[in-house]
Amino acid sequence: MSTLRRWIDRVRPSGRTLVIGGPFVWLLLFFLVPFILVVKISFADQQLGIPPYTELATLKDGVVNITLQLGHYVFLVTDSLYFATYVNSVKVAAITTLLCLLIGYPMAYYIARSNPGTRNVLMMAVMLPFWTSFLIRVYAWIGILKNNGLLNQFLIWTGIIHDPIELYHTNIGVYIGMVYSYLPFLVMPLYAHLVKMDLRLLEAAYDLGARPWVAFWRVTVPLSKNGIIAGCLLVFIPAVGEYVIPELLGGADTLMIGRVMWDEFFNNADWPMASAVTCAMVVLLLVPMALFQYFQNQELEKRR
Repeated sequence: MSTLRRWIDRVRPSGRTLVIGGPFVWLLLFFLVPFILVVKISFADQQLGIPPYTELATLKDGVVNITLQLGHYVFLVTDSLYFATYVNSVKVAAITTLLCLLIGYPMAYYIARSNPGTRNVLMMAVMLPFWTSFLIRVYAWIGILKNNGLLNQFLIWTGIIHDPIELYHTNIGVYIGMVYSYLPFLVMPLYAHLVKMDLRLLEAAYDLGARPWVAFWRVTVPLSKNGIIAGCLLVFIPAVGEYVIPELLGGADTLMIGRVMWDEFFNNADWPMASAVTCAMVVLLLVPMALFQYFQNQELEKRR
């Protein structure tokens, strides 16, 4: 009996394992398994029917035949349209991330240095847009950016301009919508790092003769580096595959991966090609992140 009890205690998961295992099971079921299915479809071929793709493995006369279609990935590499789409998606995401950083860092810094009462109100204002549907917020920008929208009417009324500025269905409109939508994702992790910073380090820098800007670049920015990286990743990763904002605010020449995937899935009903585009986008995001993580770990080991 004691042997059985010891065996049960050995195989029974601990409370820590159960707590950690929950999120991993969630990711396994709702991220890894669907992504494996997408990878499988990307190596299939298009067909008319349900499902609209061929099977990879077929059994005929007792022999299993495995057919992998690599033409979709070859087409992604050789076709200039897809290459331009990936390059433009990365460019739009990078510019959006940079603009969010330039706007969000002063916001996070000001909130972190405010008194606790004002700080809570300001953070509530940053999170307030999340209480409204993302789609409704993007639709609201249509009414603001159109030629007869609120922004142009206000600028004409003040006499700053005489003719409406073309913002709707342009890349500028896409950047405005994306910066507005993703700015809170950069402010919150930055604020979390800045609010915990030891202000005595700045006092020590001032005592040693450092000017405010020198202390900011030498002390504040390095200590908030992890917050900058986390915020930039939270903005860049979803911005690369954004579909709603380029579709509603962008023009016909606004090439984004999300729009290409939508066209392949729903307009062309070419699930294998759409899956190949999706897999290429995931690789495009994961490889730089993995390299960054590798070099960061190497740097930490050198410091030790």
